[in-house]
Amino acid sequence: MKDINRKRVAIYARYSSDLQTDKSIEDQIRVCQQRASQEGWDVVECYTDHALSGENLFRPGIQALLSAAPTGQFDIVLSEALDRISRDQEGAARVFKQLRFNDQQIFTLSEGFINELHIGFSGTMGAMFLKELANKTRRGLQGRAVKGKSAGGIVYGYDVAHEVGSNGIIERGGRKINEAQAKVVERIFKAYVTGQSPASLAKQLNAENVPAPNGGAWGPSTIYGNRERGTGILNNELYIGRQIWNRLRYIKNPETGKRISRMNSEDQWVITEVPDLRIIDQDLWDKVKAQQGVHNKADKPLHQRNRPSYLLSHLVKCGCCGGGYAMHNRTHLSCSTAKNKGTCSNKLTIKREDLEAKVLHALNANLMDERLVEIFCQEYTKRMNELRREQNAARSSFVKEQVKLTREKDKIVQSICDGVPAEMLKDRAVFINDRLKELETLLTAQPEQKVMFHPNMSARYKQEVANLMTTLNNPERRVEASQHLRTMIDKVVLTPDEGGDDLTIDLIGDLAGILSVATSSESSRVAAELSKLQPLQQDLSSQTHTAPQRGCVYALTSQEVLVAGVGFEPTTFRL
Repeated sequence: MKDINRKRVAIYARYSSDLQTDKSIEDQIRVCQQRASQEGWDVVECYTDHALSGENLFRPGIQALLSAAPTGQFDIVLSEALDRISRDQEGAARVFKQLRFNDQQIFTLSEGFINELHIGFSGTMGAMFLKELANKTRRGLQGRAVKGKSAGGIVYGYDVAHEVGSNGIIERGGRKINEAQAKVVERIFKAYVTGQSPASLAKQLNAENVPAPNGGAWGPSTIYGNRERGTGILNNELYIGRQIWNRLRYIKNPETGKRISRMNSEDQWVITEVPDLRIIDQDLWDKVKAQQGVHNKADKPLHQRNRPSYLLSHLVKCGCCGGGYAMHNRTHLSCSTAKNKGTCSNKLTIKREDLEAKVLHALNANLMDERLVEIFCQEYTKRMNELRREQNAARSSFVKEQVKLTREKDKIVQSICDGVPAEMLKDRAVFINDRLKELETLLTAQPEQKVMFHPNMSARYKQEVANLMTTLNNPERRVEASQHLRTMIDKVVLTPDEGGDDLTIDLIGDLAGILSVATSSESSRVAAELSKLQPLQQDLSSQTHTAPQRGCVYALTSQEVLVAGVGFEPTTFRL
């Protein structure tokens, strides 16, 4: 029979804060050993958890204790307080039930032997303590966020900068720009806009031994992150001087103990303007967001949302079955339908590099057709000026109406001064006043447009096409140039010739896409003018829109359609 006065004891100790040290564990064990000695118990084992929260039982020390309990190595679990074992009511109850099943007890220096009452009361108090601690922590962090201070970890591109307040107390949460890291951030944004993928950029940064935000290696997710959640270098609005706090909340999965992030509604976000922390200018930020929109557009096929692996990826089609041409091996392309299904008779292959060289030559030679370019530029300018004249005509009618209503308003005021009862004129006066406000808004949004002339448009276009071909040979700008080049190509059709021994190549291009390669201020001004016309066309009920047809030529913005008439079908060149 056991000697009930010589109980075997397992001590459990834990501390949760990183601000504490292992000395806290030593102190807990020491006082527990003293109490065990007073009671005449033998300490057979000590289980500890360092800097771990008592919110759940996913701790190595407590799990080791529970694993040893069925073996009968101890009779009592001794701890400083019940909240050392668990601050969660469910967790404390689970430990209590498992030990009681093994005829073991829990004894704490604060409560003595633990029973069901202690579990219910202490567990509830522990849960309330955690909730209150979380609320106080959030309140403090929100106060920092409202002041534009850091309310979380330091962001890549910035350093900690504590400031001394007027009362002499150090104010924490300050930040300053880290110039070296800021240059890396700017480099990432510029590289992404030019078409470089996050994966290739991460490899490049790692090859150059550029330190990553976490001190390890760069990865694509570090750069791209999640656009909706605001994570990743490209989505952090702090780089444009806008701090967003409380976008996400973190909760622990009760089954695994791991933290899971969830989005908060926008009305819970705390947004603070911090212009002194801006690293990226607004124009570059907007370009990145536009680029992300292109890649993420849900109504596009997957292959159109992904970056092309090669210059002509997804553009090469089979002239027999209409299917796509894909890499047959490391060097050659072949019809995917013929290769994978065997339902197409086109078994010919072509070397990828040879096809790209022929296409580049065709673009440089055939698409520089002076007659075609001159006609297009003339029709483009003509159509733009028609739209401008329509806008100016509408604006003129607004001005006339404004003058007429202003006179009527003055007459009403004079009539009231002459003794006419205001009630008789009230409804008309209110209508006139509201309409004048509408007209003022319309006229402000639609300034008068001057008729434009672009005598150098065709020359600028030819210069930009020549520059594009040169840029393709520049490794630093090849990705950007490839993006522009793909806008010039609708598709490349490969068809076996009459003998069936060689492939005939038909290059189909779009003049609207070709014109978009012009990046001069003149072309940018044309694009700006087009974007100004869009609100006017939406406001005027009399404005009719021509549905896009095969014979339409699209201008620099996707919203506008310029009807150029016969002769502006997608152009086909046989190589």
